[in-house]
Parts: sequence; structure tokens; C-alpha cells
Amino acid sequence: MNDHALAQEVEAARAYESLFVPSLFRQWAPQLLDVARVATGDRVLDVACGTGVLAREALPRVQPAGLVVGLDAMAGMLEVARELAPAVVWRQGDAQQLPFDSQAFEVVVSQFGLMFFPDKPGALREMHRVLVPSGRLAVAVFDVLERNPTYAREVALLARTAGEAAAEALKAPFVLGDAEALARMTREAGMEAVEVTTLRGTADFPGIGNLLEADLRGWLPVMGVNLDEATIQEVLARAQEELADVIDPRGRAVFEVSVHLVSGRRG
Repeated sequence: MNDHALAQEVEAARAYESLFVPSLFRQWAPQLLDVARVATGDRVLDVACGTGVLAREALPRVQPAGLVVGLDAMAGMLEVARELAPAVVWRQGDAQQLPFDSQAFEVVVSQFGLMFFPDKPGALREMHRVLVPSGRLAVAVFDVLERNPTYAREVALLARTAGEAAAEALKAPFVLGDAEALARMTREAGMEAVEVTTLRGTADFPGIGNLLEADLRGWLPVMGVNLDEATIQEVLARAQEELADVIDPRGRAVFEVSVHLVSGRRG
């Protein structure tokens, strides 16, 4: 990767960390680690770690004797992650071919990454492979788009204003919303005692503009869709009207989100 491409990735990762993590993703990290029963001394692998919010939350739980490793395919995400938590071991690699020995971890977790892997069953098999016997798995994915109606409306707005590529990029996080299919895929990867729990949470962005900019400037570039400034401004202007009902009395954009948490253990 050349310096310019890396700089673009780092810029997108900084936007992701500053816009998405506090408003949407941070809330799920403690629940995911609770389900995985992360404890002192555990070796924990965070797959598709992004800028590392889940790995950062895991680190104090495993100290002083444990280890947290964060793996992501994007160098820019890892650059920001290293700045925020140098005590975590950060590795670049492919979730579908994990660069670790078999039975290397007591816990494997992944927060909102599985949806984007081309070979999702293969990635789950790899997570199973690197777990010790009786090791624990916990993975968070979004519920279907229909049960995340604010995002469904944003998808429709993007399709009309920014084009199908932008709309499809925003649909991508919701492709594993079928809970029964998710459980079946996890069992077929070799996991036992598989459970899927549907959780309701709250997205809380400083305003409509912040919500849309998180996607337009933070998420879409991560998915390879870069909109010109004129299009971004048009989307922002329309969103102020079309999504005005999610603005609370403080002026913040607050709405419910639905996610699945699938868990299991290696036999």
C-alpha cells in the first residue's frame, strides 16, 4: 500500500472512531464480553477489530496475565487502534485465513465484522479452529434492515440521492439478520451450545448531520464508496427534513437499533 492510500485509510478510520464508536458501537462491547465470559488470564482474539473498541474493553478484564490480540484487514484501522491501545497486540490479516495456530485462544469475539466477509462460514470455521477445547465464541451482527427502520429510511434516501452503490454499502451490515440462519451457520462451523440473543440498543448521535456524516464520511469510504462533496451536502440537506422525527428535545438524533449476538463453545 502506498503512502497516499494508507493516509486515506487512516482518515476513514479516524472518522469511524470519532463518529461511530461513541454513538453506536461502544455500548455492545461489555455485553459481548460478558456473554463470552472473558476473565483474568484469558487469551482473547478480536476478529475484524476495526479501531479496537472491543479489544480495548477486553484488555482490563484479562490483565495482568492474559493477552488481547486484535486482527483486521485494513492497515488504516490498525494504525488508529495502535495509537489508542498500544498494550493490545495488533495484527493485519484475513479473518478467513487466521494467521494463528490452532487452539491458540480461550475466547474469540467479533463485533459487527462477520457480515462483510466474502466467506462467512469459512471465517466461523477459522474462529472455531483457533479456540481451545471448550473455548468460547461471541459474535455481534445487526438484525435485518426491516427491524432497524431508521437505517432503512436512510438507505432509501441514499438510493434516491447518492445512487445504488451508496445504498448497497449501507445495506451490507444487515445481511446476517436472519437469526435461525445465523445459528445454523455457526453450528455448521463446529460450535456447540449455540444461542442467538436479539438485543435492542440505542443509537445516539449529536445530530442528524452527525448520523449521516458518520455513514457518508466514515462508513461509505471503508466500503469503497467515496461521494463528492456536492452529493454529501445534498444528502445532508434532505436528511434534515426526512429524518427530523428522530431528533430528541436536546437536538440529538436518537433511535432504536436491533442486533443479534450469537454465542457458542468449541466442543
